[in-house]
Amino acid sequence: MPFTFSIYDFTGFTQWVDATLRGACSPFWATLWEMVIVGVLFLAFYAVVGLYLVYAERKVCAFIQNRVGPNRVGPYGFFQTIADLIKLLMKEIISIKQADKLLFNLAPFIVIVTSFLALAAIPFAKGLHPIDLNIGVFYVMAISSMGVVGILLAGWSSNSKYSLLGAMRSGAQIISYELSVGMSLIAICVLAGSMQLSVIVEQQRDLWFIFKGHFPAITAFIIYMIAATAETNRGPFDLAEAESELAAGFHTEYSGIKFAFFFLAEYMNMFIVASLAATIFWGGWMPLHIPGLESFNHVMDFIPPVLWYIGKTAVIILIMMWFKWTFPRLRIDQLLNLEWKFLLPISLVNILIMAFIVLMGWYIGL
Repeated sequence: MPFTFSIYDFTGFTQWVDATLRGACSPFWATLWEMVIVGVLFLAFYAVVGLYLVYAERKVCAFIQNRVGPNRVGPYGFFQTIADLIKLLMKEIISIKQADKLLFNLAPFIVIVTSFLALAAIPFAKGLHPIDLNIGVFYVMAISSMGVVGILLAGWSSNSKYSLLGAMRSGAQIISYELSVGMSLIAICVLAGSMQLSVIVEQQRDLWFIFKGHFPAITAFIIYMIAATAETNRGPFDLAEAESELAAGFHTEYSGIKFAFFFLAEYMNMFIVASLAATIFWGGWMPLHIPGLESFNHVMDFIPPVLWYIGKTAVIILIMMWFKWTFPRLRIDQLLNLEWKFLLPISLVNILIMAFIVLMGWYIGL
């Protein structure tokens, strides 16, 4: 198969890699090498994106608070997070007395592996989709919800009241807000008629669902942003890590690389929920098309799909960072009341309205 590469469609390139490996070795070893290549690329992507998001949040926080932020290590402090990572890797891993050793050591791996598994189903660009499941939305929701198991294990096994309180808060918060996240995604799945992420992206070729689905789609997006911010334990919903009350929350007793796992997983979970929002509501790697404006649509088509995906995800991440550094932290009763008394009922009614609009054919589309 001849070598082909295009920033507008990676399908030819991935097929060429597959054909080259299968021509050089048996199908078993070709599949194994493909898994190794994808795994290495994911590890590199995970590390780079995680480190950059830490740097980006410190800069966004500094801008909102009228500060400079990191500005010493490298140009504009760009290598500060790399220096912080090296420091964490060199720190001593402290052994906690009377802690459950097995669960204490297992918890950070559960948290980081679940974020890896969820990332595998995200379509990054045309032809650049690690695994395209026909239940992609359900898969991401199911896998991402398993991260709370690692958090609960970390809090319980640390033999610390601060860690246990933080873990219980996090468990109650994540399990509660998962409902609104799921309901918001279900509303768009009703509009799309599918849970396969590639199909959902393809159906937004003419217009993104945030516009095509009228008011229910906008409502679902707003609820998703609020609930996803809470599910990732980010401010103003960061009660599980409230420094003024619980030191560092469920990971208080962790140090060194184990603490780095929790820290990195938090930012990657933010990236995953932002990527899912960009894919479900904003068309993923699809360019912005407006029906009737063909000249505008042709100009938008010149922008590579991977840049559309990165740009949309970056905007949603910026919104989540803006939330954290703008609004004050909620009390635990306010946090749970917001979900059970407001977001969940609105989500249920919103699904019914979306189903009625789809049934009547009132959505915008070809």
